[in-house]
Amino acid sequence: MPRIYRAGIYVRLSVEDGGRQGADTVKNQEALIRGYIDSQEDMQPAGVYCDNGRTGTSFARPEFARMMEDVAAGRIDCIVVKDLSRLGRNYLETGKYLERVFPVLGVRFVAVADQVDTKAAQRDDGFLIPLKNIVNEMYSRDISKKAGSALEMRQRRGEFIGAWASYGYRKCAHDPHKIEPDEETAPVVQRMFQMRLDGRSARQIADSLNAQGIPSPSRCHYLRGEVACSRFAGIVWQAQTVRKILANPVYLGHMVQGKKRASFYEGKKQRALAPSEWTVVRHTHQPLVEEPVFWAVQQRGRGI
Repeated sequence: MPRIYRAGIYVRLSVEDGGRQGADTVKNQEALIRGYIDSQEDMQPAGVYCDNGRTGTSFARPEFARMMEDVAAGRIDCIVVKDLSRLGRNYLETGKYLERVFPVLGVRFVAVADQVDTKAAQRDDGFLIPLKNIVNEMYSRDISKKAGSALEMRQRRGEFIGAWASYGYRKCAHDPHKIEPDEETAPVVQRMFQMRLDGRSARQIADSLNAQGIPSPSRCHYLRGEVACSRFAGIVWQAQTVRKILANPVYLGHMVQGKKRASFYEGKKQRALAPSEWTVVRHTHQPLVEEPVFWAVQQRGRGI
């Protein structure tokens, strides 16, 4: 009796793919793979694993991990993807799974669009598969560089590229790359600077704002429906939050961005940059604080 493989359907889409809505959507990937499995006499679907929004340059993906757990438990013995890039874009890691991990575990691997099937491996596969993996990695590296360059250019032009404007501001309705004072929170920022100028510490300012029932920046996002996570609902003012606001040059009317840096291709987490490395473009929006007040507060130090 011929062997019937229990096939795991693995689909993935991430920022590397530019958010395109063509054949690479997770829904279309799954449909393509199911159609392929249905056409094979020795396969039957045994589960779907979807890493949506996960980079292919790292294998630290929750659904990929769950799939490998099912492999170890014997629930699936075949993995089917649309193409090699869906498995991963890191040449060395992808090669490790194809040439070592899957064979040791007895897992059949199929990349439909690339016509790769390890059950019926052709003589040229030893050359073609690594070559395709190298191309995928180069593609990811190129996309990472282009995306970073585009964002840096926008920052240098003074365009706002963040998700939320700094507390006290909001995105302009007619242009989301510009910010304007928020009538509800801008007066709070001005009051904070005056309180510090009057000798109040950061802790005293935070306590005062909490006593007045003024929502913290995180709680403000929650109340406005900008975030749905309920943990933001209970966040109150902290001294550290006050210190960050009082030290932010954005309130002088300058666009301040690029405070952190990360690389999804290299798998590097975000790291804070020194103020000298920030991207600052002067006079891009209406200031909330006059320069004498701002610098007088800086001279007082960070406070307690």
